[in-house]
Amino acid sequence: MKELSNGCPIADVFPSTKSVIIPITMGGAPNVPLVKVGDAVKRGQVIAKSDKFMSAPVHASISGKVKKIQTFMVTGGAEVPCITIEGDGSEETDFMPPLDPFACTKEEALARIRDAGIVGMGGASFPAHVKLNPPPEKKIDFVLLNAAECEPYLTVDERTLIELSDKVVDGLKIVMKVVGAKGIIVLEENKKYIAPKLRESIKSKGWEKDVAVAVVKTKYPQGCEKNIVEAVLGVEIPTACLPADAGAVITNVGTVCAVSDAFRLGMPLIDRALTISGGAVEKPCNIRVPVGTVVADLIPDAFSLKKDETVKIISGGPMMGFAMPSTQFPIAKGTSGITFLTKKETYLVDESQCISCGKCVSACPMGLTPVMMVRELKAENLDSAKKYGLMDCIECGCCSFICPANVRLVQRFRIGKGKVRAIMAMEKAKAEAAKKAAESCKATGEAK
Repeated sequence: MKELSNGCPIADVFPSTKSVIIPITMGGAPNVPLVKVGDAVKRGQVIAKSDKFMSAPVHASISGKVKKIQTFMVTGGAEVPCITIEGDGSEETDFMPPLDPFACTKEEALARIRDAGIVGMGGASFPAHVKLNPPPEKKIDFVLLNAAECEPYLTVDERTLIELSDKVVDGLKIVMKVVGAKGIIVLEENKKYIAPKLRESIKSKGWEKDVAVAVVKTKYPQGCEKNIVEAVLGVEIPTACLPADAGAVITNVGTVCAVSDAFRLGMPLIDRALTISGGAVEKPCNIRVPVGTVVADLIPDAFSLKKDETVKIISGGPMMGFAMPSTQFPIAKGTSGITFLTKKETYLVDESQCISCGKCVSACPMGLTPVMMVRELKAENLDSAKKYGLMDCIECGCCSFICPANVRLVQRFRIGKGKVRAIMAMEKAKAEAAKKAAESCKATGEAK
């Protein structure tokens, strides 16, 4: 369904309300607000941050006044603290000074990426400065630019490669310099027509020896980290391991563009390009909006919906996205698209009994056994579910798509993984508390 929007250039759009609702945290450790209601802010100003390493600051995406700091529903349905800014129409900015990426040190480059609030824009929203600084013992040979964009309907990366090829290549080269590796831009076959343009941009900068373009099969979920590493490098990433264990770091098209802007313009990550698509959209399109723009504030100025045809709203694509109850949620740094599906494009049926057909097993790109994982989760046997591969699930949705009983497999796996992580966090907190108590007793004994 990419033909609905892949011919539509990215258009800059501003919310009709002239206001944004910005989640305080959009990747990494929780941030705390640096502003209060009534404060005037400039576009690019830091409005929330944390001192923890695994964090990414958040910036004002428009200039104006802070109207509210309260919880608001975001992608996934959670209510989280958000800062509402009402625009004043000014063009004032508070960007960082430009920084030469090829003259600064690695430490300065990583600090710039963190200060810009850059996170992975493929959906995971993992802080970029952490990913680009793997442990010294993990030698990185390649930076893979994930331009596969295998999710149905979404075409914003494809349009970005066409319209901003020089910026994409520049951002990739900056990341390569930080990591100390060669680069490969990975396209699916349905986008191989862009390869000559990318190679032209690479050649114009004299980077042919360092940056290559690879074309892989058009196959979902080709964009998954483990799949793309195996397809390009021929290396299988073992269970519980990361691409860095295979000598690779993977980044996204939007992410490298944000990196280029952070160095060349001093601009933090405050805008988000995304695809608006689905059968219920009058004219599917690709747009760029300030981070925090509420989807409802784009209708009908940016796009229109067919009357009474929307039966499902998804933040993201139809396979890995999150179904939302309404359009009253903000576009975040990791929002790659909003999909409006009609009755013909989706199914709204109840689950029936699993018949143990095994179709989910053959469909799983990770070689897991979803049928056994869901059985163990229903029985509250988390350890057994983990043995069957629960924590290796990439939530691609292939199992749910193929299941004849319409079992909500991915949703159950997400809930199960959440329980596992909660238990791990609790055990870690207990261990830290016990350690502090032991240290306190030791200090008290020594004092006596």
